[in-house]
Amino acid sequence: MAEIVEHPPNMRFDSPEQERMHRKQRLAAGFRLFSKFGFDEGVAGHITARDPERADHFWVNPFGTHFGHVRVSDLILVNHEGEVVEGDKPVNVAAFAIHSQVHAARPDVVAAAHSHSIYGKSWSALGLPLDPITQDACAFYEDHAVFDDYTGVVIDIEEGKRIAHALAGNKAAILRNHGLMTVGHTVDEAVWWFITMERSCQAQLLASSAGTPVLIDPDMARLTSGQVGSHLAGWFSFQPLFDRIVREQPDLLD
Repeated sequence: MAEIVEHPPNMRFDSPEQERMHRKQRLAAGFRLFSKFGFDEGVAGHITARDPERADHFWVNPFGTHFGHVRVSDLILVNHEGEVVEGDKPVNVAAFAIHSQVHAARPDVVAAAHSHSIYGKSWSALGLPLDPITQDACAFYEDHAVFDDYTGVVIDIEEGKRIAHALAGNKAAILRNHGLMTVGHTVDEAVWWFITMERSCQAQLLASSAGTPVLIDPDMARLTSGQVGSHLAGWFSFQPLFDRIVREQPDLLD
């Protein structure tokens, strides 16, 4: 079993190999958590992590492997042409079309997450941004976008460019009639934003079905966003989930 690499987000790594292993361990854990939370939908969905040495390459899940089975050793490395340069399984064309363009447009983004989770895709059908109706939803206040279009399965990098343009400098985007996408300066952050955004979609759907939600005052929503929506807050919120999934499913580190 691989050694677990621990660090706070601002610690320097001793080598690119150590940083790469850290990102891959978090990536595999992210897939296991997505499976545990029911974010899988057949072969749809992907999380990517930029390689620490080759900035135009990213690690991703192999096409057709269940989220609940992904191990560190299963991850594949894809270059800017969509070619698998490490690993012996294919890449999801949609994963390349979307994530390659997001990574290219956002040099600050280390990781990006997308899946067809039930509440995210349900809320996306409304074509609306999330409202600040809970403390957790405030993490996305003035920090998410709506990609207000749908043209089928994303297999063209031009469509990926349009999604990246809509995402702009935000931490998340709601892809209308499709689902959610989140990004982060760490894998930990990107995965956590997806988890909590999915739950925020669930909360808004539930609250709206019961009545008219009371919105948090804009100034207070903005203040709360700074408290729960920072890069450090996203990274830290993921740590207990990582510890839990590694303890429950240690084979993910293989």
